Amino acid sequence: MKRRLAGVLLHPTSLPGRFGIGDLGPDADVFLDWAKAAGQSLWQVLPVGPVGVGGSPYVGGSVFAGNPLLISPERLRQDGLLKRADLERAPRFPDSRVDFDAVERWKLSILREAWVRFGSRASPEMENRYRAFLDSPEHREWLPGWAMFAALKERYRGAEWRLWDSAVRRRDPAALLEVAAELRVEIEYHAFVQFLFYEQWDRVREAAHARGIEIFGDVPIYVALDSADVWENPQLFQLDEDLAPIAVSGVPPDYFSETGQLWGTPLYDWHRHEADGFDWWIRRLRIELRKVDLVRLDHFRGFQAYWSVPATARDAREGRWEPGPDIRLFRALEGALGELPLVAEDLGDINDDVRGLRDVLGLPGMRVLQFGLGHPESEHHPSHVPEHCVVYTGTHDNDTARGWLQSLAPEERDRVLADLGASASESGPRRSDPSWEMVRVAHETKAERVVVPIQDVIGLGSEARMNTPALAKGSWSFRMSPSALRAEHADRLAALTERTGRRAPSKAGAVRLP
Repeated sequence: MKRRLAGVLLHPTSLPGRFGIGDLGPDADVFLDWAKAAGQSLWQVLPVGPVGVGGSPYVGGSVFAGNPLLISPERLRQDGLLKRADLERAPRFPDSRVDFDAVERWKLSILREAWVRFGSRASPEMENRYRAFLDSPEHREWLPGWAMFAALKERYRGAEWRLWDSAVRRRDPAALLEVAAELRVEIEYHAFVQFLFYEQWDRVREAAHARGIEIFGDVPIYVALDSADVWENPQLFQLDEDLAPIAVSGVPPDYFSETGQLWGTPLYDWHRHEADGFDWWIRRLRIELRKVDLVRLDHFRGFQAYWSVPATARDAREGRWEPGPDIRLFRALEGALGELPLVAEDLGDINDDVRGLRDVLGLPGMRVLQFGLGHPESEHHPSHVPEHCVVYTGTHDNDTARGWLQSLAPEERDRVLADLGASASESGPRRSDPSWEMVRVAHETKAERVVVPIQDVIGLGSEARMNTPALAKGSWSFRMSPSALRAEHADRLAALTERTGRRAPSKAGAVRLP
């Protein structure tokens, strides 16, 4: 019998802390202590690469690099790369939201300071670790290209790479040699920043493992046009002679949008990927598994067939289905990397062909209670949740459980409450909390794994929603308050995981919570 597991969905940027954004510092340890006390064995995060416009972790500058904004200033001070006074000069940031522009300005300035101090005061041991990082085969595959791309982005004042000088844009070898010489120091700086990220990430992952917690990562299927990935490998994407997209990504009309979602990222030239033995994807999954224990494959249906939208289209309704790499990609990945700990994000417009690919690969899918409660015929209804899946109250794209329940029309809310076995009464000292009842029901399903957004564990409303699909601004900035992770929440969740047979085995070491 497979072990039943429980976890929490919380992106590191949503952790509390005084530097404007959650990071890989002491507050990550506080969260891990809380998760251990709550009997959790999974910590699900969103992609941890450089963020795109509006702070989106799904469209950034690289699928290999780490997000510099996640680097902890406190850890840098402990390493002797910053002084206490550097941290004391930090601006006053809001506690409840991430102001990405303000955070980026300040954090990049202190990373520059850390680079200067590293050059003059780094210990021999840290220098050796840095050199080992640069020389490691897994990082040599992507780090030089990313560091040059990041340095060039600064030279061109943030302009998209398609607006750079022609020779650099088209990666003329002589031009790249000239860039490597002219920008040597800047290229080394950006490699150093990645060293800091991976050192801190490794420490957090080890801290999670010490508490019996695995990290559940997320791989977006697509990459941004303005990325090192496309600049370095234009032949792997559907681009014209001017390196502009011929067609872009999206999905047809769905639960979230009547006109579909026009994501706008370039599409892969899957024939070229297959001709290369899917080498780019092998390298991508290898570095991801270097960071996490389990991987959610975002938009899994796109590997079987993807929605191709003409680059000139106004919305996603003008798209059409095109065949993806199907099982050939996964056989190549397995051949290179062995058995893969993957979860298929099989939400949205799913047909039998997509289900067949998921099942022949033996991958668990996903079920979301917000899609099924009140609809007994839905595959997302608690009574239909299979064993081999991950069940959620909602994902990062949904409203919080409390916000969702409050948004329902009275008749639908009554159907949902009937499914939950919760009372609609708002009076009396024993009134139920319908959002917590969703957490309970998720744990009671047959699913091997249950993951609950932290917002639902602590009962937050729509103000704490992480993302609203198809909304250009206002997403990704949620942060927990410093006092949010209380012992009472851990105790309540621990009791539920214990009762439903999902509690992680305890390890030595007491955990003290506020």
